[in-house]
Amino acid sequence: MSRRRLPPLSALRAFEAAARHESAKQAAEELSVTATAISHQIRALEESLGVALFVRKPRQLELTMAGRELQQVLESAFDSIGAAVERLSATPSRQAITLSTTPAVAVRWLLSWVCMLRDSHPNIDLRIHASHEPVALDGVTADIAIRYGDGRWPGLVAEKLFDNTFIPACSPLLGLHDAADLPGHSLIHFRNQAAISSPLDWAVWQKKAQIPGLDVSAGLVFSDETHAVSAAVGAQGVALMSRQLIDDELREGRLVQPFGPELEGKPFFLVYPESRRNDPTILAVREWILTVPGGLCSM
Repeated sequence: MSRRRLPPLSALRAFEAAARHESAKQAAEELSVTATAISHQIRALEESLGVALFVRKPRQLELTMAGRELQQVLESAFDSIGAAVERLSATPSRQAITLSTTPAVAVRWLLSWVCMLRDSHPNIDLRIHASHEPVALDGVTADIAIRYGDGRWPGLVAEKLFDNTFIPACSPLLGLHDAADLPGHSLIHFRNQAAISSPLDWAVWQKKAQIPGLDVSAGLVFSDETHAVSAAVGAQGVALMSRQLIDDELREGRLVQPFGPELEGKPFFLVYPESRRNDPTILAVREWILTVPGGLCSM
């Protein structure tokens, strides 16, 4: 391949800028050099090419026919070079967002579908803050949350995701069908001291069920809902759990609801600041949560 015969790039840049502005002074300001330097570069280019590129007038540079031809070629070439450099050097800006929710919602639902958010919005870095305590959605601790409650949080948008119905649940291996037989089995409790408002528990359930001889203070106690579910699946007793959070186990028959009554807990809401209602990153995470297939939002 033969080598290209090209004048120095600095001379071509000086000429193109002077031709565009029709002024050596303005070209010098654009390229951060002196007007004298621009004039020297143009002179050297003309000598190299053997043609005049400008007609010099007292306060203006006027292109010759040869100069106009070269100016059109260089303008197109520099535009193409600039566009290519911008495409190659531009790195997509990454956006980090922190979602706060309970450990059970994070583990038993969201984590299985993070890939959907990553595929649709690869520039978003999702951070999950798992806690039973509602945290500040201040853009530092968290940005968006899934909370259970009454949906009334000042300054926040709250969109209902799903109900929170608590039911007795156990392994079918226990062979439990009648509530009257419950005192013969261990109760599985979930208690988290850090939570500001605790989920419904066996004491509340017993007030409604009135099962003779049931000691609601006895049994296995877990500080993590997922551990309580695992114990129930392992036939270690009967748990009072959110039906929405154990839907997979119920559908697959690893857990059954042997009897009632059922207790209606506070629903779960998607929550984010009113001031960030139109924030693109918030909207992207919201869209992901609302479209998770087979998830809690469809119930």
